[in-house]
Amino acid sequence: MPDVTRTEEIAARLNEVRMRMAAAAQRVGRRPSDVRLVAVSKTYPLEDIEAALAAGQVDFGENRLEELWPKVKAAQERGLGAIRWHMIGAIQSRKSRDAIGPFALIHSVDRVKIAQRLSRDAVAANCVLNVLLEVNVSGEASKHGFTPGELLVTAGDLLALPGLHICGLMTMAPFEVEPERTRPVFQGLRRLRDELTARHPKGEWRELSMGMTNDFEIAIEEGATIVRIGSAIFGPRNG
Repeated sequence: MPDVTRTEEIAARLNEVRMRMAAAAQRVGRRPSDVRLVAVSKTYPLEDIEAALAAGQVDFGENRLEELWPKVKAAQERGLGAIRWHMIGAIQSRKSRDAIGPFALIHSVDRVKIAQRLSRDAVAANCVLNVLLEVNVSGEASKHGFTPGELLVTAGDLLALPGLHICGLMTMAPFEVEPERTRPVFQGLRRLRDELTARHPKGEWRELSMGMTNDFEIAIEEGATIVRIGSAIFGPRNG
């Protein structure tokens, strides 16, 4: 049997992830097409992104602006215009201007200050950014994000920021050896979304970005509309 190429490996991994996503959606009566896959490409080379793109994957997520922009430029030079880039990592307020660009979605607006800075810079650039508000549902000190209580208090002011289009919420669950233990975190984000929808019906709260390689099936069962998956597609990271 001939050796499997890297392109074939990534295509096979993507197919397996998509099948698992579809099965999770169908278990709870959802349509598989209602859940979007963001392939987390941080630390992986552009060649891996190109291989995934060839297998039909178009949404890619990066954690660091310093790594993202060289990839964006290189992808443009290679004519890979179909890529939709997602910024999924924390953004430092002093680097907010560097986050103004052709993102499909910024997942990581984690505090009022960064929301205000991004809005200011977007207005200056004559654009509106599609963003998600990051929520620290688990309460872990190591996690970024609004507490649910903070977000309920500040949501009205955030919705009024002219440079931002808030599309929903994002969270990261703690890593658990037994993924089932993450379910309360995802349930908590969904309940918060429902409460925000009731309190601020003019806002758009459709997106729930939650679930990663270890727990994405649980997240889909609990209402995720976006899952962020890296190593299940590209394999173990070197960095």
